Amino acid sequence: MKIALLGYGVVGGGVDRIIAPREDMEVKYVLDLRSFPELGERLVHDFDTIINDPEVDTVAEAMGGLHPAYEFAMAALKAGKNYVTANKHLISHYYQELIEAAKESGACLRCTAAVGGGIPWLVNLARARRVDDIMSIQGIMNGTTNYILDTMLKSPVRFADVLARAQELGYAEADPSADIDGLDIQRKLIISSNVAFDCLLKEEDVPVFGIRNITDGDIRTFTEAGFVCKLVATGLKTADGVSAWVEPTLLSSQDMMSAVPANFNLITYTGEYLGEQSYYGQGAGRFPTAANVVQDCIDILAGERGFYGSAANPVPQGSHAHPYYVRTSAKSEWLDELFDHTLGQGIVTKPVSNLQMHAFMASIAAEDPEAFMAGIR
Repeated sequence: MKIALLGYGVVGGGVDRIIAPREDMEVKYVLDLRSFPELGERLVHDFDTIINDPEVDTVAEAMGGLHPAYEFAMAALKAGKNYVTANKHLISHYYQELIEAAKESGACLRCTAAVGGGIPWLVNLARARRVDDIMSIQGIMNGTTNYILDTMLKSPVRFADVLARAQELGYAEADPSADIDGLDIQRKLIISSNVAFDCLLKEEDVPVFGIRNITDGDIRTFTEAGFVCKLVATGLKTADGVSAWVEPTLLSSQDMMSAVPANFNLITYTGEYLGEQSYYGQGAGRFPTAANVVQDCIDILAGERGFYGSAANPVPQGSHAHPYYVRTSAKSEWLDELFDHTLGQGIVTKPVSNLQMHAFMASIAAEDPEAFMAGIR
């Protein structure tokens, strides 16, 4: 296998290092705008060099972002070259376009590293789908936010302080918005739900609420009430379609997700026959992520073609009702009608549609920018 590697950053460099001693594949080109003298003639700056080389059968992308990654992916697939990527934003945003391009050309499109980092989640989800009906998926899919929440649980520390520590450790970017606002986990949930349920969810179909406004006071309140707060992604079949959402979630201290430490991930599907199957491991990091990129290349060598699922059907947006913890200074008759009891500085509501609660929190954001909510399991 002759591979063109797009991007020579943390993950791209890891991919190159893992492939280097192998005899069944080699990185012929590395595309990057920066200069890496150690790469010698392998370094190129023009993607046409890759497209026009018939020896290159596989493109492995570790650049991130939507553009030019989308243009590169479509050009490679239309040229019949396999495309392997760790780019969750690309796959979630252009899901239908990419899998159709792969289907038309007969090339393979793989993105195992895009969800769960080093966890073999998507390949096993697709494997389960061959014989089972997946009823639900859920889990902790973002190591940065789990590190923040786990640290706040174990020691009294302000959100801003632990976020700064996460940035120092390299868990969080200089602009942490994608993590703490839940956008990263939303993209992973879209990909997972589409594979699990043969559907076509887009960003606007998946309401998301992050942990930006959580306080150490909230954490103390949850602990005293016997809860652990995690940022959880959930996708499930409902009577009216598919419901998928991301929100801080209060779990029993006995729940398996409550014990997930530091920057680890835990992702679970529930099948009609297989029951509950969980996958735990490093959700990010240079070599865990790079290893799954290389695993995808090995799968292609073994004969894999296409994508994890071939169907991408639009489905109605379902809803799911459950209680919520809400802390806000905004006045609302609607929220007053849902009142069940007080909890710390907030209230616990009666069961209410997740779509309605997410819409309510969005509506009061300007009036109370510090408002916070968490679903209760």
